[in-house]
Amino acid sequence: MLLYLFKETLALWNEALTVVRGEEAVFKVHYWGAEPCLYDNQPHKHSFFEICYVLDGEGQYSEDAIVYPLRAGTLFCSRPGIVHQIRTDQGLNIVYVAFEIDENASEEGMREAFNELALQGDTVRYEAENLPTVQLWRSLLIREGQGSLPSAAVHPVAYALLISFLAAFGTLTKAPVIRHSTTQVLMRRAKLYIRDNLSQALLLKDVATYLSVSERHLSRLFSEGVYESFTNFIRGERIGQAAHLLLNSDLAIKEIAEMTGFSSVHYFTRTFLKEKKVPPGRFRQKEKR
Repeated sequence: MLLYLFKETLALWNEALTVVRGEEAVFKVHYWGAEPCLYDNQPHKHSFFEICYVLDGEGQYSEDAIVYPLRAGTLFCSRPGIVHQIRTDQGLNIVYVAFEIDENASEEGMREAFNELALQGDTVRYEAENLPTVQLWRSLLIREGQGSLPSAAVHPVAYALLISFLAAFGTLTKAPVIRHSTTQVLMRRAKLYIRDNLSQALLLKDVATYLSVSERHLSRLFSEGVYESFTNFIRGERIGQAAHLLLNSDLAIKEIAEMTGFSSVHYFTRTFLKEKKVPPGRFRQKEKR
């Protein structure tokens, strides 16, 4: 039986594979994951692909009111903009990757293929253990003892893995341990989650649960990583996105307030005025002149 070194694997992936380049495409990888026991997360969405493979365990994956059972050998794809959730009683042994194609650095054919995948790719593949995609992914896992890929092969295999998702979901026929990368990855994931889910309440406990860390640890990450509290960071992101929408859309102020997670127009206006020294309506008029 193969034994995988998840901690070492995760450190390698998130240090060496943040940008994956190949002949036809370049990918920006937001984060990789390799967890021996992943539990429930809250309903959420991303602005990028997140693709997962279940090594062991059982649970459920839901999106668009459809519930898919999860078991060993299940490969599934969360497409950009789709609200989704994982639920499991016993935990899942799972690997996952969150990425997007670099539109400016990739060939047209690849851009079109991933755009099609975002729109109409399959969601779940069962009994996927023999798919090339899964074989590639397993080969990237660091194994106890001998049998791991040489470091020079990791990047090409990662590129092949990302490209293989097109076929897997129907739109086309010893490593170093980086000790401090975990904090950086957690902060990057937290910021991405917050920015992609601004319309939600975004409580500290919910974000901590999504990241599988304690509330205290997450709070400390923000105070040490961005030198402001979790609450202040979220407020800044909400106001920043609201300002962007005020200047770059014709949406009503009420709609913008809802989209950026404010409970009422009054609360939005009061908070915006405090941060920008001008109310939303006047800000829009002044900056659009």
